[in-house]
Amino acid sequence: MNKIEVYNETKKEVKEIEIIIKLLDFAIKHEKLDNLVFNLILVDNKYIRKINKEYRNLDTETDVISFALEDNKEFPDIPFRVLGDIYISLDKVEEQSTLYGHSFLRELAFLTIHGFLHLLGYDHMDIEDEKIMFDKQELILSEYGIQKNS
Repeated sequence: MNKIEVYNETKKEVKEIEIIIKLLDFAIKHEKLDNLVFNLILVDNKYIRKINKEYRNLDTETDVISFALEDNKEFPDIPFRVLGDIYISLDKVEEQSTLYGHSFLRELAFLTIHGFLHLLGYDHMDIEDEKIMFDKQELILSEYGIQKNS
């Protein structure tokens, strides 16, 4: 059984939360995983900029930041994996959905899956890893029914 907690730290109402939770459940099954624990934290640009500066030494807003934990490697007797936290700026979701010409849901879903894959250890530091991660993102989103420009 998985435990996904969603925290909206903004004043914005996000009607898409239930869809995002179902998408994450789908992604977990897609990756043939179970017994995962992680958080999705929705913030504004000011908050994510503070995190980005503190942890990445970048004094700018960003769209998504993931903090991976992987506790079960240290404690193999624990029957679940504590993956960590995904922070997403709702301000960036709004900006980028307009910029890329698709819905708020599509952008939020894209950033959520991007952050989730980072928690699983995927990255995009070189061209090969980027292709693997981005192909997997698009596969999960399209199989769930969330297409580009939707």
